[in-house]
Amino acid sequence: MITDIQQVNIEQEMRDAYLDYAMSVIVSRALPDARDGLKPVHRRVLYAMHDMGLRSDTPFKKSARIVGEVLGKYHPHGDSAVYDAMVRMAQDFSLRYMLVDGQGNFGSIDGDSAAAMRYTEARMHELGEELLVDIDKNTVDFIDNFDGSLQEPGVLPASIPNLLVNGSSGIAVGMSTNIPPHNLNEVCDALNYMLENWSSLDDISVDDLMRFIKGPDFPTGGVVYRHANGSEDEDSLVAAYATGQGKITVRAKVHIEDMGRGKSRIIVSELPYQVNKTSLIERIASLAQNGKLEGLADMRDESDRQGLRLVIELQRGADASKILASLFRLTPLQDTFGIRLLALVDSQPRLLTLKQALRVYLDHRFEIVRRRSEYDLARARDRAHILEGLLKALDNLDEVIAIIRRSRTVETARQNLIKALSITQVQAQAILDMQLRRLASLERKKIQDEYAEKVKLIKYLEGLLQSPQKMRDVVAEELKVIKSAYGDTRRTMIVGTRASSTSAKDFMMPEERVWVTLTVGGKLARSFGETVPKVTTNTKEPPRFVIQGLTNSIVYLFTSEGECATIPVHQLPQVEEPADGAVFNGLCSLPASAQIASMLCLPAGLENGYLFLASEGGLVKRIRLAGLPGLSANVFRVMNVNGSDRVGWVFPTDGQQEVVLTSDQAQAIRFKESDVRPTGLPAGGMRGIKLLGQDGRVVGASVAVPGRYMWTITDDGVAKVSPMDEYPTQGRAGGGVISMRLPKSSRGVAAATVGRLDDTVIVLSNRNKPLYMRIGRAPLLKRGRAGGEQVISLTRQGEIVAAVVNYQPIYEPAEAEPQT
Repeated sequence: MITDIQQVNIEQEMRDAYLDYAMSVIVSRALPDARDGLKPVHRRVLYAMHDMGLRSDTPFKKSARIVGEVLGKYHPHGDSAVYDAMVRMAQDFSLRYMLVDGQGNFGSIDGDSAAAMRYTEARMHELGEELLVDIDKNTVDFIDNFDGSLQEPGVLPASIPNLLVNGSSGIAVGMSTNIPPHNLNEVCDALNYMLENWSSLDDISVDDLMRFIKGPDFPTGGVVYRHANGSEDEDSLVAAYATGQGKITVRAKVHIEDMGRGKSRIIVSELPYQVNKTSLIERIASLAQNGKLEGLADMRDESDRQGLRLVIELQRGADASKILASLFRLTPLQDTFGIRLLALVDSQPRLLTLKQALRVYLDHRFEIVRRRSEYDLARARDRAHILEGLLKALDNLDEVIAIIRRSRTVETARQNLIKALSITQVQAQAILDMQLRRLASLERKKIQDEYAEKVKLIKYLEGLLQSPQKMRDVVAEELKVIKSAYGDTRRTMIVGTRASSTSAKDFMMPEERVWVTLTVGGKLARSFGETVPKVTTNTKEPPRFVIQGLTNSIVYLFTSEGECATIPVHQLPQVEEPADGAVFNGLCSLPASAQIASMLCLPAGLENGYLFLASEGGLVKRIRLAGLPGLSANVFRVMNVNGSDRVGWVFPTDGQQEVVLTSDQAQAIRFKESDVRPTGLPAGGMRGIKLLGQDGRVVGASVAVPGRYMWTITDDGVAKVSPMDEYPTQGRAGGGVISMRLPKSSRGVAAATVGRLDDTVIVLSNRNKPLYMRIGRAPLLKRGRAGGEQVISLTRQGEIVAAVVNYQPIYEPAEAEPQT
């Protein structure tokens, strides 16, 4: 047998084979498509789940069954590759927005691997379904699977900008990609900005887009420093988005707690993206054992369902700032993330800028909307064509019935109808298939209404396909729907300063203004950004205290027993509803039975200013802010109170202010805070006001700001407002002056505070129900004059017990208001 032997150049053959292999890895394995942000294996897993009917509202199915479906139909590789890809899409610490909903052990941030596929179950996540919306409307091209027996989508319609939202990483042959995840709200806002300014798209810069996309938003949080190289002039994040590649520094979220007696501890609450917690602990322990990290006394992992918490206790006298600097330098608590926006565009690898990545997605959505509209238009025209025939038949019903009765066969009847009514064969067949019940008048009305609806739809779709502006409006509206349905707040903080500093202050959290709330049930939380928490009549557990602060500040909780606990603001849970916060005793060492009398939010390391404290028994005390222990792991006492006395008010001052105390018998005394000499933490107070009778008590204590107003309310809800300037300055410990003449129905004043007329005051009843109102709602009357107005309707046993105005973090004198 003679065989045909061909001579080839081995060098050329190797080159061709290697290039074929390289392109196969690049296109079919390692790199995501810029349109849907998915690699082939992820796309096949989601499409197989869609094909199996595994929606977010259907029962879970065994992962092994899903993997088998993918292997048998679409993916000609090993089962581990498919299962690993599916597991990653179900991990909330790997993907910013999960695409698969897993049930069972799908691994952990500690590095634990997922359970075997025979033990776990999965289904599609709601967000995963959005990637496949309208796939059955000829919106994407389908290609042959590995053996040509089935068809699979070459790309998904992708209602969400998945490439930037979830990011991607992969190593191909000669190239790699590492796209960080981003916040869905921010990406949608940037896309809408581009759509709104489409006519000047070329003029949109990276800076314009970064007004919306602040930077990466990792699922594990952390802090991103824009100036990674220690240079304030070079913004590495802007450079990465402008060129498609760059490096940024990512740090863990940490804070330092004082444990007393010269000891402190470092608390790690968030880790950099993809840092293994177990490996981190082992690394720190190894450094301590080898003598490269000194000053460590103990290390514990206290992570639970509430979140990550790694505690590093330091030896007595150890400098926490230096140890923290060493930890950032020697461990993955500080890491470098290399951004490389490489993705497939038209089946070719391209390094994309931020603007190009957004543009590719928008072009993809335009194509999806166009093809979907063409599909819907064709179906609408076909249906309208049939309805036109049915309406003709109904208008000539007697003739149609006669034609059908005269015809010997179906074919004859069809031809006769076509001739008599001048209709098409499709319309004639629809008439023959029409059921007798469609002859009823109501059914005829339904046909007419459906036809009018189809005509309207056809007109809309034709106008849409002819107008690029309308298509952009549709894409923009769909993005807004996606944002409202799945958008959430940013987890990663973006910092403009450099990450090379080693001072203790630089290790604290970056400044971001938030609102801190404590509910009547003891739930503590912070808001998303500067948005004031909304409180309505339907709020299930309204807040008792609402104060503004910074994320790098400290919350001080003062109890009625004179004790205080501290909590870093950034550790408070971020919630939309204050009632969804965490109970305060779970965040600090206070017992659940503690009665919170006041809450403040103060920056760490304050050296100037004072805290002024007042008790119900008329005692007052002043503490230097520099004397506070700062962030402490232990509860400390700020004021000794005896017998039945209780601490009721704590507020910051600058040392030059005046204070006003109000009693339940409507006495009010105004004196200079300098009359109260500063004392140490555990000391008791000194007399601030002379109370009438044994049962007399203080019901209000505030800074007497000139130009503001004294708001007073009785136990039965009668309130009045009088100018603060009408209260004379006296010496401490006197009886004061009359604030208001009590109505006969009132037993006494229940609460009093100072504020502006448009300030919101929180009034608390004995039924623990807060009521919110403006101070100016009460009538403005002269001090000591009888009168007032019923501002709150109470039940028979109801009465007012407390009131508070929202305090700022540091006391700032305000301009005087015009008295009206």
